[in-house]
Amino acid sequence: MTVQQLLHAADHVSTWVGKAAAWLIVVLMLLVCGEVFKRYALNAPTAWIFDANNMLYGTLFMLGGAYALAHDGHVRGDFLYGSFKPRTQAMIDLVLYFAFFIPGIAALTWAGWSYFQDSLAIHEHTFNAEPLPLYPFKFVIPLAGSVVLMQGIAEIVRCIVCIQTGAWTPRLKDAEESDVVAQQLEGSQFVDEEAKALAIEKSIGMKG
Repeated sequence: MTVQQLLHAADHVSTWVGKAAAWLIVVLMLLVCGEVFKRYALNAPTAWIFDANNMLYGTLFMLGGAYALAHDGHVRGDFLYGSFKPRTQAMIDLVLYFAFFIPGIAALTWAGWSYFQDSLAIHEHTFNAEPLPLYPFKFVIPLAGSVVLMQGIAEIVRCIVCIQTGAWTPRLKDAEESDVVAQQLEGSQFVDEEAKALAIEKSIGMKG
């Protein structure tokens, strides 16, 4: 298996986890709509709905981290970074991954596992009239940390390859940037064809 195949394998795992977690948005919507109807139409509010919403949203947020990292979707202040050559970008990223990312995510995963074990040992529940189990939700902390850590190691390998070759390896694309740009420009009446072609060409040449 080549390095590129290994990187894409990590991207596939992170993408699958992120897309699976995205279905929690539907569950959240149904819960909120159902609760609004019960509360205001039937005057029968649910005691556990607030805790359930928090746990579902927290799960969605944590499990989406590796997906964003795999697709280079995290926000960065790149007014200087974007003007650097790929090799310089990779060197900066590599230093930051080792200085901040790896220690932080490793600590999160380790502490999250201990946090989950303590919660499981006492079968921790929420404090309300209809308590919900908390330990399954707390298991998401080390799970999400492990997936993000795996993707972070893949990003470190990607940086090393870029330093050696001077170019970023292609990412596993969930949606091609050029396709998105083309769709956005298709209906525009204020951009001529030459400018549209230039924007699409530039998007193809972007990092990743």
